[in-house]
Amino acid sequence: MFVDKAKVFVRGGDGGDGLVAFRRELYVPEGGPAGGDGGKGGDVVFRVDEGLRTLMDFRYQKHFKAPRGEKGRNKSQHGANAEDLIVRVPPGTVVVDDDTGEVIADMTRHGQEVIVAKGGRGGRGNTRFRSPSNPAPAIAENGEEGQERWVVLELKVMADVGLVGFPSVGKSTLLSVVSGARPKIGAYHFTTLTPNLGVVDLGDDRSFVMADLPGLIEGAHTGVGLGHEFLRHVERTRIIVHVVDISGAEGRDPFEDWVKINEELKLYNPKLAERPQIVAANKMDMPEAGEHLESFRRQLEETAPGTEVMPISSLTRQGVQELLYRVADLLDSLPEPSEMEEAEETGAEDVVYRYEGTGENEFRIRRENETFVVESESIEKLVRRTQFASYEAVMRFAAILRNLGVDAELRKRGAKNGSTIRIGDFEFEFFEGASEDYLYDDV
Repeated sequence: MFVDKAKVFVRGGDGGDGLVAFRRELYVPEGGPAGGDGGKGGDVVFRVDEGLRTLMDFRYQKHFKAPRGEKGRNKSQHGANAEDLIVRVPPGTVVVDDDTGEVIADMTRHGQEVIVAKGGRGGRGNTRFRSPSNPAPAIAENGEEGQERWVVLELKVMADVGLVGFPSVGKSTLLSVVSGARPKIGAYHFTTLTPNLGVVDLGDDRSFVMADLPGLIEGAHTGVGLGHEFLRHVERTRIIVHVVDISGAEGRDPFEDWVKINEELKLYNPKLAERPQIVAANKMDMPEAGEHLESFRRQLEETAPGTEVMPISSLTRQGVQELLYRVADLLDSLPEPSEMEEAEETGAEDVVYRYEGTGENEFRIRRENETFVVESESIEKLVRRTQFASYEAVMRFAAILRNLGVDAELRKRGAKNGSTIRIGDFEFEFFEGASEDYLYDDV
């Protein structure tokens, strides 16, 4: 089964907690702080593996969580950083943030890597909080939580040549006779529901990858029919071979078919209109195909002068070899797509990083009945990193809030001793002057 879209949850590992410890050595009965920092949590890293062709694996595993860092150790030793979680994806995978729709990465090269969810920093041990005013602090931090998000993976087939055209014009038959691919072939529309890839070997040390892409219908650029499920794959191809049923066996006009398909390509992505295109006039073995070909060429010359038309018959293989050699010559004349060109085609750079902070001194206070809710990303992060089992850590936390002006703003909003304050998932009791007698050089 070919799977070209998947939605997965990724989470970086949490950082290890910092440690509160003190030196306990012979002849040093009251040594200074010796608690080490926690290790960094592992990142979730997507890596391109050219051996993969679909996103099938993500149908069975949708959650990926990296390991957390080790806790800090005594004697000021750092906890070990966690190993990154490597997730293999096929070439041509586009990673999109599900919440924002932002492209995180466009992965095309074997071995290319991108960090999709960063691991959290390790918490600081009490060695980090030593200062002249507090030479023996009993304070340490919890590790930072790893980044988490839902991401959508979209696979765009990586092929040199893409076969496009209306359903039942003979694309699958053509691919089957020029390569070892065995696509499903039937006498009904939309026989091909997923892209099929085949390697075409010309026998003169030249070869290329050809993709039989599902048939288009009018309105595909808006998602009608197979719509976007088809069109995303066309973006990767370097040459478009536009297959038309020149016999008009189903009562359709070959020229109108050509116009409609190209209009759909242009509406989906204007750059596709600039892609080199060869028209393969298929089913030349059918009656009246020759007359239709002459009419088609006249109309095409008036509309798009210089467009190359090659008559073929996938059934009898008439003109097929000439078509393949022409495609190979055209590929040889095109420059190899650079990394920058690939990025421009998809409208994204390899990696897009998004700043997620709101400013460390910014906060907002609102009321929910009798509860005061403090909203601030930096303060919520501080809450998660504070070890509230330590009295000194609690006093330090209170001092930081006071220095940020949170206490003063709460008083303006009507908070009094005993009022409930909620920050993130934690609730506190407001008490004025709780940290007045505590001095910390780092707050």
